[in-house]
Amino acid sequence: MHKYLNALTVTALALGISATASAQQERYEVQGDRVAVYNLAGTVTVESGSSSSVVVEVTRGGSDGSRLGVERGPINGRQTLRVLYPSDQIVYSNRESRFDMRLRVRADGTFGHGDWDDDDRDRIRIRSSGDGLEAWADMRILVPQGQDVVVYWGVGEATIRNVDGRLRFDGASTRVAATGTRGSLSIDVGSGHVEVTAAEGDVDIDTGSGSVAVDGVTGDDLRIDTGSGGVTASGANVSTLSIDTGSGRIRVERTTARDISLDTGSGGISLVASENARDIQIDTGSGSVTVDLPASFGAQVEIETGSGGIDFDMPITVQRWSRDEVRGTMGDGSGRLIIDTGSGSVRIRQN
Repeated sequence: MHKYLNALTVTALALGISATASAQQERYEVQGDRVAVYNLAGTVTVESGSSSSVVVEVTRGGSDGSRLGVERGPINGRQTLRVLYPSDQIVYSNRESRFDMRLRVRADGTFGHGDWDDDDRDRIRIRSSGDGLEAWADMRILVPQGQDVVVYWGVGEATIRNVDGRLRFDGASTRVAATGTRGSLSIDVGSGHVEVTAAEGDVDIDTGSGSVAVDGVTGDDLRIDTGSGGVTASGANVSTLSIDTGSGRIRVERTTARDISLDTGSGGISLVASENARDIQIDTGSGSVTVDLPASFGAQVEIETGSGGIDFDMPITVQRWSRDEVRGTMGDGSGRLIIDTGSGSVRIRQN
């Protein structure tokens, strides 16, 4: 998992075609089976489109918006659209919060890809106020059904709705809200809150810092990984559910997942599982754990806590029981329930 805020730097050379100074919307078509869009600052809406090509509508902002360049062409196996910023000092003043961050970008306007040690890049500073190029580009990206699209974004806000295809959003400091997607959805941000609702297909969310809220995901896999930030998942109708956070509380409700893995370095964990659950593994460095299980749940049980009591409100055949350890069998013993907490109580309840 790459973390933008640790390394991030960008420079865009004033390559390519310079657009006419205007606040009017510009329209571009990008043809190809695999498409990538790059922009350092602004807001973006990604939604379903009826054209056979990816359509990108660009609206320039800021007193220096006319100096931005827009280029298209193939790079790394994808047809691309790239916004080029002719300065290493960018001011994005159209955002409520204050920020000051650095990114890296290549001369062709590309950035990201996880290869932060690449020497073929320059540094750029993006902030909410100060001296520099006051410019940004707001976008509306229309995605045809079945399209493979990657959006690389620097600073701003992103809305994703009703996209049916393969979509990956890769942002540095970006708040993301996605709803009504179909197909695979991958969201990776260095910092920013991520919210996903009513998604059909596999979902993969990765944040360096920022909370995550998911409601109504239907598919095979739901994976959430955050360096710092709480996670809430409701209505996850998936086969496999995996949540890992370095610091933050995890709360899972109304999931039909068979295989469940929950891990937090610091923070409590609460889980309400269904009758589909067969393999549950929970690990927390510091924080209490509460698990609600159906009466039919059967598993081999291993629970350990460094400090904190263990409370069982369900029948269990005990093999070993002490203040900090419980081993035994629940029901037919066909599944697994493994809980390990360094500091915090554990409670098992019947839902």
